[in-house]
Amino acid sequence: MSQPSPAAPAGPDEAVARDLADRAAVLDAADPLAPLRKRFELDDGPDAEVYLDGNSLGALPRAVLPRLTDTVTREWGALRIRSWEESGWWTAPERIGDRIAPLVGAAPGQVVVGDSTSVNVFKALVAAVRLASEDRTEILVDAATFPTDGYIAESAARLTGRTLRAVPAERIGAEAGPRTAVALANHADYRTGRLHDLRGTTAALHAAGALAVWDLCHSAGALPVRLDADGVDLAVGCTYKYLNGGPGAPAYLYVRREHQPRFDSPLPGWNSHADPFGMAPSYTPAEGAPRGRVGTPEILSLLALDAALDVWDGVAVADVRAKSLALTDFFLECVAALVPGGRAEPVTPVEHAERGSQVSLRCPDARAVMRELAVRGVVGDHRPPDLLRFGFTPLYTRFTDAWRAARVLAGILEGTR
Repeated sequence: MSQPSPAAPAGPDEAVARDLADRAAVLDAADPLAPLRKRFELDDGPDAEVYLDGNSLGALPRAVLPRLTDTVTREWGALRIRSWEESGWWTAPERIGDRIAPLVGAAPGQVVVGDSTSVNVFKALVAAVRLASEDRTEILVDAATFPTDGYIAESAARLTGRTLRAVPAERIGAEAGPRTAVALANHADYRTGRLHDLRGTTAALHAAGALAVWDLCHSAGALPVRLDADGVDLAVGCTYKYLNGGPGAPAYLYVRREHQPRFDSPLPGWNSHADPFGMAPSYTPAEGAPRGRVGTPEILSLLALDAALDVWDGVAVADVRAKSLALTDFFLECVAALVPGGRAEPVTPVEHAERGSQVSLRCPDARAVMRELAVRGVVGDHRPPDLLRFGFTPLYTRFTDAWRAARVLAGILEGTR
């Protein structure tokens, strides 16, 4: 049974707003992913908060709390150290990695979960340089990358004796040459939501004899990623955005199977040793994905993530992508129809092939506007100096949420003209 259309505020645009509200209700009623919202701790009431910040922190899946309660009270509280074996704690990084693998287009045995995204970027980038020949003296990095990726790329260049060159993401493939060892690129730009050409860039890097490392933080879980099919060498990603693993949830590292025998981690640890309990003074790396491990696994956060991944049971990433594009199309339409002209201009591409799962709007006083949006029940975020960011998580975001966000934004900006 469809939900009643949300009430549209009175005003000169009431007819337009009402039409959009009615369409939102129809789209929600027909949405095949709509039942998934009940898997999250979200309010469905008429005055429920509109949460459009899942590209920063995903909502809490309902399965997490019972799992953590059992982990703490039974596995830790009763079984104690026996849980490393009896509860499967020891193999959690690879086991949960294999659950993430289908979401990034990887076969089992190539993804390991643990550490932060930043640490995994460092491991992947330095290891990629070590995989390259010594005459490859250059590292390329996306010029608009998330700052930490840039910081780590600079540090990796210093540590490995390479030079670092920043180029626009769309130019990385063309700029790669005989000196390029590896390029680090973001699949989706965190500011604008622009989706970059993972397949084409990877192919161009390989044609130049270089390796490709991709940061999937703003794409995995929102759209199809095909690491195996597209030939990606190494990749990293966080799990607290579209994978809903919780604040500070451990990140993951993908190492293509053909590279695993030569994957030389700059952070060898006892957990990635071939015989971790042998306590040998010399290091012998484990086989396969466990080479990406370092120290003791973060069990509580790992198992919270494991439970969070239950929401993906029976869900096709292609359906998630279809809804993502429909949601962002509808939001852009609502913004164009309702927001005063010139007050909030989209910087996110209109073309589907170039759009991730967020919409960014250039707006003067973005910080103050976003603060007022939150006061009025719409949660997004901003990036200096003038970007409003709205993340659309298809597993739980509704078309009605998109309409309400645009309408509230219009009301704020109408009052500041």
